[in-house]
Amino acid sequence: MTITVPTIPDNATPQEILQLGVEAAQGPVKLACSFSMEDVVIIDMINETGLAVGIFAIDTGRLNEETYEVADAITERYRVGIDWYFPRNEEVECLLQAKGPYSFRESLENRLECCRVRKVEPLSRALAGLSGWVTGMRREQSVTRAELSPIELDPVNNGILKINPLLNWSSEQLQEYASEHNLPVNRLHRQGYPSIGCAPCTRAVKPGEDARAGRWWWEDPNNKECGLHKR
Repeated sequence: MTITVPTIPDNATPQEILQLGVEAAQGPVKLACSFSMEDVVIIDMINETGLAVGIFAIDTGRLNEETYEVADAITERYRVGIDWYFPRNEEVECLLQAKGPYSFRESLENRLECCRVRKVEPLSRALAGLSGWVTGMRREQSVTRAELSPIELDPVNNGILKINPLLNWSSEQLQEYASEHNLPVNRLHRQGYPSIGCAPCTRAVKPGEDARAGRWWWEDPNNKECGLHKR
């Protein structure tokens, strides 16, 4: 089956981008959910529009307690199932025995290895059989996301569609929507964490820093991706 990327009007709403993406995928579509504010907003939009979009999450083994609280609130509020994926035990064991629990802070190569084991490999299993996946990425978040398209082919993952409905939204728009709809929001957001990943790799940002400055803060900003969103 050949998937064609639809033309998206410049003024398209996130809901319209979702609708066009799901229609173009012509098959199963799921949201890759990290329980960020972006993902919770998208879940609410999916619920309101009635689109057939499932949800999956990757538990790296190093998530914050606050993240699990949001996951629980989501299942309770929307009565939806979440497909959880985990790293392969043997790969985690080999990594820790060979390099210890904090090898990811020693070099970019080691950090990407940890992300591959804990995130990228589980993602490949989560995306198997899908025609498209939805992300909460926004252009405003970092320099690595400035060239995002609302809907694009994902050559890294078998050419399925990648749908980014919030790519043009600002932090203010995101927070306004979450407040108006009384959405369950990760408590860490109120403590200065605009972007939340694994606990050892995330910290609060300083005033004036971009949204992902607290992710892998010891690295160059141009490298701040885990491998889930290779372009």
